[in-house]
Amino acid sequence: MNFGTRLLHNGNEIDPYTGAASIPLYQASTYHQPDIDHPGAYDYARSGNPTRQALERTIAELEGGSRGFAFASGMAAISTVFFLFSQGDHLVVSNDLYGGTFRVLSDVLPRLGIRASFVDTTDPDQVEAAIRPETRAIYIETPSNPTLKVTDLKRAAQLAKEREILTIVDNTFMTPCLQRPLELGADIVVHSATKFIAGHSDVVSGLVAVKDPEVGERLFHLQNALGSILGVQDSWLTMRGLKTLKTRMEVSTASAHRIARELRRLPEVRRVFYTGLEDHPGHRLQASQSDGHGAVLSFDLGDKERVREVLSAVKIPIVAVSLGAVESILSYPARMSHAAMPPEERTRRGVTDGLLRLSVGLEDPDDLLEDLDRAIRGRRIAAAGVEWRASIV
Repeated sequence: MNFGTRLLHNGNEIDPYTGAASIPLYQASTYHQPDIDHPGAYDYARSGNPTRQALERTIAELEGGSRGFAFASGMAAISTVFFLFSQGDHLVVSNDLYGGTFRVLSDVLPRLGIRASFVDTTDPDQVEAAIRPETRAIYIETPSNPTLKVTDLKRAAQLAKEREILTIVDNTFMTPCLQRPLELGADIVVHSATKFIAGHSDVVSGLVAVKDPEVGERLFHLQNALGSILGVQDSWLTMRGLKTLKTRMEVSTASAHRIARELRRLPEVRRVFYTGLEDHPGHRLQASQSDGHGAVLSFDLGDKERVREVLSAVKIPIVAVSLGAVESILSYPARMSHAAMPPEERTRRGVTDGLLRLSVGLEDPDDLLEDLDRAIRGRRIAAAGVEWRASIV
């Protein structure tokens, strides 16, 4: 069964109790137990809820895993996965990654005695050199946020398996529609499902899928113990968003590819980061391990003042934190997604003051291109009979 069909027919789409074509919102915090010696499938909603469970089973099936978990946010999902590790453990981590993940790894986990080494995971030699006797996992974002570096997932998983450690992959940018890390040897996949999976800027959620049932049992224990579960309403919204994932990703990816090509032609744009461009260093690798290049691209305008001008001039993309929605979102990583990183760390990772990240939505690409071209070039246009020009904010 192909992916688009599995989105709608994966065994978790029909309510087993009523036959409803949409899983109901089981708005209950606790469940009656008719026999205390033989408790039912559900006892307390933190430990299990039928609506949330349908979503958890769906992400496990779509990612090719044995078990799935739904959390209150992407960072709740990532942080709970990190609690698999203990004092004295060490992690090898992509040096180009989401600022919130960097904050947990650099500010929170060291207080618990868990350390991380940040390396360029696109270079297997650097990954191998960073592994220590106390290393317990390799954590990867690919393509990375926001400069879209591509890591060889099979090679990273092989290095991990040779040393009996875990491979964890943040698959937010690609989703299982385009990339399935568990099928390439990874052990755990995490998602900020707030983004493409839910897809409508109306819910915050996080998902995890695991390959090994034993790892799944450990993660369930942590989910239940820590309690950062996804609520029933948000579980339902995330499932509803999932149903249109393939269609949304196809349209947005095609538009992103076209926009990346056109932006590269503008003299005001110093560099475009998008794996779909044939001269991107990770283009061939990305094509070999995924079914597409996704809907996120970044471009560098050179300095903060040019960024200010463009952000004040665009009319179609919203200027906001986040990505992966039906509307295009233009973000400024240095002040948004990567604000948690010290400036020197951002610069070292290529997150410059001139970098913008564009998550392409479902608008007509002609309109998006016209809007971006006008904003970047600072061209004068006539609007309602009044000449208008971007102002600096």
